[in-house]
Amino acid sequence: MRTLDWSSLDEAGRRAALARPARRTDAAVSDAVRRIFDDIQDRGEAALNDWCVKLDGAPPRRVAITPEAVAEARAAVTPEDEAALKTAADNVRRFHEATKPADSDWIETTPGVRSRRVWRPIEAAGLYVPAGTAPLFSTLLMLAIPAAVAGVPVRAAVTPPGPTGQPHPMMILAADLAGLDALWIVGGAQAIAALTFGVGGLPRADKLFGPGNAYVAEAKKQAAALPGGPGLDMPAGPSELMVIADRQTNPTIAAADLLSQAEHDADAQVILVSDDDKRIDYILEEIDKQLADLPRAAIARASLNEGRVIRVRDTAEAAEVANLYGPEHLSIQTTDADALVDRITAAGAVFVGTYAAETLGDYAAGPSHVLPTDGAARAFSGVSTGAFMTAMSVQQVSRDGARVLGPVAARLARLEGLEAHARAADLRSAL
Repeated sequence: MRTLDWSSLDEAGRRAALARPARRTDAAVSDAVRRIFDDIQDRGEAALNDWCVKLDGAPPRRVAITPEAVAEARAAVTPEDEAALKTAADNVRRFHEATKPADSDWIETTPGVRSRRVWRPIEAAGLYVPAGTAPLFSTLLMLAIPAAVAGVPVRAAVTPPGPTGQPHPMMILAADLAGLDALWIVGGAQAIAALTFGVGGLPRADKLFGPGNAYVAEAKKQAAALPGGPGLDMPAGPSELMVIADRQTNPTIAAADLLSQAEHDADAQVILVSDDDKRIDYILEEIDKQLADLPRAAIARASLNEGRVIRVRDTAEAAEVANLYGPEHLSIQTTDADALVDRITAAGAVFVGTYAAETLGDYAAGPSHVLPTDGAARAFSGVSTGAFMTAMSVQQVSRDGARVLGPVAARLARLEGLEAHARAADLRSAL
């Protein structure tokens, strides 16, 4: 991890300090995704099969979540494994049911003119669940359960085949807990293209959800840019974690948190921000110690090469750095952790204090762990029940209301040069 002193950097240096890994915006990634999209749009299912065989070694397939499949998956895990998964699913469902948007009451802005805001689920959601080097069945819960709570009628979950070519038993159990009737074993940019165009038996998604590697993130971006293309939950690419530490921070815990994100993906990025040089040294020493027996040490080391240590004057400046970076995950492990939250304006999820491990949020706390990356937290929120819904206004006007408000609207329309608009209002006023 490269160490930088924030106070000594000019504007260009600060931008460079907070830059994401170059691979995320690599032109080669964009070109490769474009080729896949163009081919699948032109040749449909045949192209999808070809790309799946080329990139994943097997054609796409649908795995039905039948009682037999669930029983087989259950036999392959321990009761404790299944109980932990159920606890996580229950907590995710409980949180999203409690935070589901509700229709507003009628609001009368002018006598006889009233409006309200109502929420409706989208028709078809495409759910991308990573499973290349690790089966992220937790992501399946974090997407499929909020979609179910929202009332989405079509939930199409796609996931790469993984090392064995078969969905992990916990993925099957997660799908069952989320109420899905099938999993589609197809990953990468080709899965996003299939959901975009409705290819290979997959529905055409109204909106795409889920994190992924640089290719998946680019595929979502290209899908949304197409005329009539699907909407996006947010930019959700390789994982990120920023840890704010001070002289009271437990270095063992801070190091473990940084490694927990570094082991995700070589493109993941971790950043340590602190006002204490000794604490920085302790944390870096701990990272080296913990790397020694980490099973995914090679991936973590590759990620750490893109990591940063940023020395700041105080925790207030640390908050400024965090807001400029807009991390997917922000862990505040300082003496004044609760107070520092008030200074944060851009983060996907904030974990406050020593005990609030980001890992708890990843798996079982309740809020979805599908969060904006690449600085998008400055404008986007993490997945919620509302992300699977749209809101529309409903307006009702009485005769008296039209007579009062019609002349106002007509005058404003004529000032904008829109006579047909004005006449439509005048007609109501005259009824």
